[in-house]
Amino acid sequence: MSAPTRSRSVPLLIIGAGPAGLAAAEAASRHGQAVTLIDENTHPGGQIWRGGPGQWRDARADALWSALQARRNVHIVGGARVLATAGPQQLLLEVDGQAQQIGWDTLIICSGARELLLPFPGWTLPGVTGAGGMQALVKGGMPIAGKRIVVAGSGPLLLAVAQTVRQHGATLLCIAEQRSTRDLAGFFARLALGHAGKLAQSLGLFARLAGARYRHGATVVAAQGDTRLRSVTIEQGGRRVEVACDFLACGFGLVPNTELATLLGCALNDGVVQVDGSQSTSRPGVYAAGESTGIGGVDKALAEGRIAGLAAVGRASAPRERAARAQAQRFAALLAASFAPSPALRTLCKPDTLVCRCENVSAAQLAEHDDWRSAKLLTRAGMGPCQGRICGSACQVLYGWQAPGLRQPIFPTLTATLASGPAAATTKDMTT
Repeated sequence: MSAPTRSRSVPLLIIGAGPAGLAAAEAASRHGQAVTLIDENTHPGGQIWRGGPGQWRDARADALWSALQARRNVHIVGGARVLATAGPQQLLLEVDGQAQQIGWDTLIICSGARELLLPFPGWTLPGVTGAGGMQALVKGGMPIAGKRIVVAGSGPLLLAVAQTVRQHGATLLCIAEQRSTRDLAGFFARLALGHAGKLAQSLGLFARLAGARYRHGATVVAAQGDTRLRSVTIEQGGRRVEVACDFLACGFGLVPNTELATLLGCALNDGVVQVDGSQSTSRPGVYAAGESTGIGGVDKALAEGRIAGLAAVGRASAPRERAARAQAQRFAALLAASFAPSPALRTLCKPDTLVCRCENVSAAQLAEHDDWRSAKLLTRAGMGPCQGRICGSACQVLYGWQAPGLRQPIFPTLTATLASGPAAATTKDMTT
């Protein structure tokens, strides 16, 4: 993968090389369109297909990558982080520590999602990670053989994470699913009625996790330790048990990454990027696909990516592609209804629990305020390096506050990056 020139414009720019971005790039380039695909990771695949070629276990990833590698009209840039807008159809990037500008005629946003992390006593201890974060660390090479791991939270991702840690030699102590047995039975019943393929995948995961303890209606209420995690306390049916462990992987779902779409003026609807039948956003010439338009997994990302890629080059999608998207979106709706954060999770956060880790702001400090703006002004919540990505989503669940928007640059960067070359012209806009 090579870096772009210092400043240039391309006919079709795709941001995000996960399943949606790869599918969009393949669909568009298949019809001769020159495509530039960028991602902040050095390897393609996003969070779903993490690790790059040679690490993937999904044949669809290899097929897409092989097709893109064979096409001379596809230019792929890894390690490119979008920092800010630099004009009406221009973005400021940081590539290998250097400022770059790139313009586009048509843009497809495939920015994916991040984990929803909810605060509870001890959640900031070393050894406590997000469920997806644990999976990413393990796939990235973190050694866990022989380590004792608890996987907790809610949703199907817990099963995939449990399988990953077991495959890499860890001792899986238990899976603590917050949803009740009744809730889970209802979810699997609806899978059987309309999503037989997903049901088969789930049953396959359960088979590979044979012997693992799977607790229903169980919630991690605290993590204990000194310089790092030593144990977790799990509550189930009114009883609490302390489990000694080395790692806790805890996740309560995903949050769409909509920051770039928001910066570009794309409308949101209920926290996701609003798109029409062609995946077009409210801004002309800008499309969106994948988790940014709603959490739904790899099938939804692939279907929406293909439709967006075709629409971006003036091609209509086939009925089978639209049918695949509709099926995937129905599954996404089922996930949202079955595993939305329960109001009971709000009680996990105690007055002295840190909610904003970057600025050391506790729940008691936030409870004095009526909205995010007031809390941010008087406590500095959301003003750290993550700019409220973590605590903002948590506050939305805890207090019903609207998650904060980000200011440019949307990621921490070097002053030299903002001041060098053509990027210098954008710094005034970003600081006013």
